[in-house]
Amino acid sequence: MTLMENPKWILEGALLTSDVPLSVASLRECLDKRFTKAQVLQLLEELREDWAGRALELREVGDGLWRFQSVSQMREVLKRLHPEEAPKYSRTVMETLAVIAYRQPVTRGDIEKIRGVSVNPNAIKTLMDRNWIEVIGRRETVGHPELLATTRQFLVDLGLNSLQDLPSIGPEEEPSTEAFELFEGQNLQEKMPARVKDLTQLAAIDEEHAKLESLIEPLKLGEKNGEENGVG
Repeated sequence: MTLMENPKWILEGALLTSDVPLSVASLRECLDKRFTKAQVLQLLEELREDWAGRALELREVGDGLWRFQSVSQMREVLKRLHPEEAPKYSRTVMETLAVIAYRQPVTRGDIEKIRGVSVNPNAIKTLMDRNWIEVIGRRETVGHPELLATTRQFLVDLGLNSLQDLPSIGPEEEPSTEAFELFEGQNLQEKMPARVKDLTQLAAIDEEHAKLESLIEPLKLGEKNGEENGVG
């Protein structure tokens, strides 16, 4: 059988040589649209099974994008090949990202009330420059503050298909409802509370921070990024 007679080989070659995840529509183009979306998805599932148990796996990321990536067991091997450390993000950046990822959409005021400190504009800028968060609208309340949410690129970089794939937070880790409410209709003239002192709330934020960082760091292996990420 020749290459052009085997659509699965064509998809495999396209995915392995692409620098970015590919959509089903793009993969259909590789096959000259000779196959329906459902047929392409079936071929992808077969391809995923073909690669099961190997060093690379085929995964759907970013809600409908497909790519090959190394399995988790390969991380130590890749670290030896690429000893340079992955970019480190500051605690402020990671806490801000955790709040947005788990509580979106949120305003800067929401983030401040959850974290108990003013939002560092450099943290928001770092996340926007990385294309992990974006403004998706404005809240219908006093001042019409911007609503922040994570992007599709955030899912792709963390190897997630949807937000439901984020590490779950168990009931015992969940802060009080009051601390994480979305503040619909919140009066922006409301007095800002003092810095959060409840150890349960702080522990929950630390847990979300750690879970996100564990997803991000392995994906940076070998990436050359000269951006400054150490904002405080």
